[in-house]
Amino acid sequence: MSDDATLRRVRQLLVLADDPGATPAEAQACRDKAEALMARYGIDAALLAAEGHRTSGVVDAYLRLDGPYLRDKATLAVHVAHALRCQSVLVGGERTTTVHVFGFEADVRGTEILVTSLLLQAAHELARVTVPPGEHTAAFRRSWWQGFAQAVYVRLRSVEDEARADAQAERSQEQPSVELVLADRSAEVESAMHARYGGLRRAPRRRLSGGGLADGYASGRRADLGRGTSLQG
Repeated sequence: MSDDATLRRVRQLLVLADDPGATPAEAQACRDKAEALMARYGIDAALLAAEGHRTSGVVDAYLRLDGPYLRDKATLAVHVAHALRCQSVLVGGERTTTVHVFGFEADVRGTEILVTSLLLQAAHELARVTVPPGEHTAAFRRSWWQGFAQAVYVRLRSVEDEARADAQAERSQEQPSVELVLADRSAEVESAMHARYGGLRRAPRRRLSGGGLADGYASGRRADLGRGTSLQG
């Protein structure tokens, strides 16, 4: 299945999963299949490239984010990019922020799709959350975004770890391990990022005072990622 066909199939499955006429079992089956496809998408591309079927090297993409809660949205985008084997740099000011993502094409495209979907899901979830009496609204919502991003990252890493194990089980002893192939690609991605930006520094760790972390984490646990999840294009 080609890259474009894979992504189209993921979207089709998730449209079916979100159909009001689908039974819970039918919706879950579609989501299970969508997640399985998405998790193996980037890994399979890496393994094919290692066998001489590479079609491109490291690519990059700009994810433009709008306020409010720019830094919180950027944290979510960075978490998704990292879980999908990409590197990212934050570029921007007070009103807009851009996450510059570096990675191989399958991973970058997966990041773009998933970040777009999750930002919409988070906005809808947060609109339904009632800020407790006595809480500062902005502080509560910033911590909510942090919890959401953390839950999404944990779930994505779990899915990716499972996909790596499945891919490794299918390889022969003569073939390089999945971990080795992915480590080589990660080194290429990091090299491309530093070639573009030179010396980089990590953003300082944030200290959030709001009480929305648990609510945000719970929403992130429910978010659609592919299996029990949704990748709206």
